[in-house]
Amino acid sequence: MSIERIYVIGAGLMGHGIAQVSAAAGKQVTLADRTMEMAEKGKARIGANLARQVEKGKLEASDADELLARITPAQGADGAAGHGIVIEAVFEDEAVKRETWEALTRSADPDAIFASNTSSISITGLATSTDRPAKFIGLHFFSPVPVMGLIEIIRGLETDDATYDACRNLAEELGKTVIESKDMPGFLVNRMLGPFINEAVFALMESTGTAEDIDTGAKLGLNHPMGPLELSDFIGNDVMLNVMDVLYRGFGDPKFRAAPLLRQMVTAGHLGRKAGRGFYTYDESGKKVG
Repeated sequence: MSIERIYVIGAGLMGHGIAQVSAAAGKQVTLADRTMEMAEKGKARIGANLARQVEKGKLEASDADELLARITPAQGADGAAGHGIVIEAVFEDEAVKRETWEALTRSADPDAIFASNTSSISITGLATSTDRPAKFIGLHFFSPVPVMGLIEIIRGLETDDATYDACRNLAEELGKTVIESKDMPGFLVNRMLGPFINEAVFALMESTGTAEDIDTGAKLGLNHPMGPLELSDFIGNDVMLNVMDVLYRGFGDPKFRAAPLLRQMVTAGHLGRKAGRGFYTYDESGKKVG
């Protein structure tokens, strides 16, 4: 079964990227958020991304226009009817996601697939906030979505084979490589990444090295494209704290405890690029300035 109409709810960093790659694959996409202004802002970010590609000669202007025309902004969950799949990309907080899925259950078609872009929260648990655990699945995209080639698929305890097959086919239509994880806290990638970033924060907190030295060590010593503290700022330090808390609660293992400095920074609002301040400071365009 090929999915042709996609409803993406959450037009932020992840959601607008998911909408972009879906439209690039020829899908009709509705990009929704809590307000129409937020949804339109998400579409505008896609337009800006495409304009840069046109300027660099990587995309024809006519193709960019056609891609953008396949994306329709919308407000809230009420417009989910008529779509083959609903992809949720709201903030990484279980209560927020469950509230979103309850609303979507009331509006989506009975046979629509539900997919969460959660990076760490239980798929089985989120599915209980809907009327279709068998048609509920995790589709974890990576940021920036148009650049990163991976999708992590997570089956809940009750996810059926038809839902898995349809979502794997969709992921491949979007040009992504698929890996499958069991429904365990953090899944595969964030179970590895979270402790790595968290340990870097501990090293900074203990003055083992400066932020610059920690990140340079990872880039040149481990051949990573971005250092762990830079990456946490890019993802959002609040998101990383939530990931660590999910891992700690899920496994009950002290090795997953969040670094006190990470929690302190989130409390102070030093959330990373989106806030202009994290382990580094950033200008309005998101460029690192210190």
